[in-house]
Amino acid sequence: MRNSRQVALTPAGRALLEEAPLALGALERAAERARLAGAGIAGTVRLGYAPMAGYETLGAILTAVEHDSPNVTVVASELFSSEIPGRVLTGEQDIGLALFPEPMRGVRSRPLRMEPLALLAGRHHRLAGTDPIPVASLENETLLLFPRELAPGYYDRVITACEQSGFQPRIRAFTDPPPQAMVARLRTTREVGLPPASFAYHSAAADPGVVARKIVQPEITAQWSILWPARAQSEAIARFLESARRCSDENGWLSLPVPDG
Repeated sequence: MRNSRQVALTPAGRALLEEAPLALGALERAAERARLAGAGIAGTVRLGYAPMAGYETLGAILTAVEHDSPNVTVVASELFSSEIPGRVLTGEQDIGLALFPEPMRGVRSRPLRMEPLALLAGRHHRLAGTDPIPVASLENETLLLFPRELAPGYYDRVITACEQSGFQPRIRAFTDPPPQAMVARLRTTREVGLPPASFAYHSAAADPGVVARKIVQPEITAQWSILWPARAQSEAIARFLESARRCSDENGWLSLPVPDG
């Protein structure tokens, strides 16, 4: 509105002036998201991971991805290691994180972390006061392990270490999937578990009813591998893989030698 002395905004004009910066900011943010998405830097990555990775390894990787690519959304699903290569191959998952995954045509993989296995047992177990524990000391124990078909490479490595120490282990297959259910069982039985050390020590710190102890002679190592499809991949997947590699390097996850087999 204008007269001979001044120019004044109408109510509609004032409203437009107040809202314009907000609208412009929203438009700029939308344009930036579109630019990032067009470059493959935004988007969704579907990640399948083995249960015991969720207590340290997974968190470190997700932190690295968030730092490097804040516009990438990761949808994580808990799966057994034996399931993961097939899910990646069929496209149900974009990336996998598994213990000793079986090779599969059409799926690429590389080691991401080596870590020892550790003994996990109730705090009143006869071995609770011993640290470290030689594998031979497990001869008269019952080992609580997930069935072989769920993580065959991991299972076989435990059996081989026992055989090299001169005995055939007694195995009790534990079919209840949540790892914390295994911890609850160990708290109240005379059985022992041999999970990756990151899981064992996390569990012992969180639950005074169990203890974690180092395993030696021989040390049994677990190999975590990251998997992705051999076919063409999005830039979001490529950036996730690069962030995971950087996370592995910065944490020294491959400082242990890669096991044979």
